[in-house]
Amino acid sequence: MPHATGRVDAAHAVVFAPLDGAGRAELVEQRLTDAIVSGVLRDGEKLPSESELSRSLGVALVTAREALEGMRDKGLVRTRRGRDGGSFVTYDRESATRMLEVRLGAHSRIELRDLALHVGAIAGTAAEVAAGRASDDDIESLRTIAEQADLATAGGARRAVSRFQLEVAAISQSPRLVREEVRLQSEAGPLLWLCLREQEYRERSALARDDVIAAIRDVRPDTAREATIRHITSAFEWLVHERLTLDEAGRDEASRTSEDRSE
Repeated sequence: MPHATGRVDAAHAVVFAPLDGAGRAELVEQRLTDAIVSGVLRDGEKLPSESELSRSLGVALVTAREALEGMRDKGLVRTRRGRDGGSFVTYDRESATRMLEVRLGAHSRIELRDLALHVGAIAGTAAEVAAGRASDDDIESLRTIAEQADLATAGGARRAVSRFQLEVAAISQSPRLVREEVRLQSEAGPLLWLCLREQEYRERSALARDDVIAAIRDVRPDTAREATIRHITSAFEWLVHERLTLDEAGRDEASRTSEDRSE
């Protein structure tokens, strides 16, 4: 099975992987929007053409066109005509933060826990199996990803997580685990790894990768699984705390608005 390392940008491969189910414009728009607000697609980056987008995502050309139009309306994409034209990402950090906070607020604690459990089950199993199947070259590939991780920004850290987890899934030699990892990274990744906006969690993420690599190298499947799940659980706990903080801020704002009206 081909690995992500040295061949493709794993995070981008996830963004432009085929969509499951009906290819509605809303799903295409959500996939690309998540990639922009999580920092995988960067400000100024050129997107694939409408025809390329429709082929990679497995949707009709008109669906890709409608999705790009919706993103232009929201100010996430701008289109330029001419030889050097195309659709380009326009990343606004404040707008992106608000979008993800709204999305987080729409999830209950139970839903967030279920999301983390599902992601942990897939990634943890992939790490467990990889520990029994990894070659020396596989371990070196994981080390290279860890060493090249860009921890200076949330987007860089998110790309490192994506690339590492996809590589572990590939090392497991299970096509089903790879496909599910790709699907979950598209669906859950932007929300689950919101914690990477904080430097402390970027550093924790790097340490978690080191723990997983060591466990795979030493053929300790249980330890590889536990280290992977512990990493994901930490991200979930941050999300729960962040959601409570947002709820409290919302209540305070509502209280101040009520007081202003009563004066």
